[in-house]
Amino acid sequence: MKRSAFSLMELMIVIVILGLLASLIMPNILGQSEKAKKKLVCVQMQSINDSLRMFKVDNGIYPTTEEGLEALAKNPDEKKYKNYAEGAYFTDGILPKDSWGNPFIYLNDEGTIELISLGADNKEGGKDEGKDITLSECRK
Repeated sequence: MKRSAFSLMELMIVIVILGLLASLIMPNILGQSEKAKKKLVCVQMQSINDSLRMFKVDNGIYPTTEEGLEALAKNPDEKKYKNYAEGAYFTDGILPKDSWGNPFIYLNDEGTIELISLGADNKEGGKDEGKDITLSECRK
């Protein structure tokens, strides 16, 4: 007598094995995704910092905290920034967002620049995936 199908027990064993494999592999894949997002945020911050440096070269100072990164998309004060780059410092005047779709925070403390991403939780502070990411940490 020929047997042409799997028994219920054989199917259950295969399903259990696939489940175990998935439980071992999935956390590693998900963890890599978060690491990649954090690395991308650092790359974005470096790019923004380069634009800020160009702004300073052209105008002699960085934008104030109040003017924010918007100053790289549109001249905030034509009298103050007479050498502002034609076409701005961001293409199409679009401000970049972090890997989670949130705006970057820009701080200028008397010429010391800091960029901050609030991380996955979009809240100040946080742990693990929700931890804030700063330009100064990216440089380390």
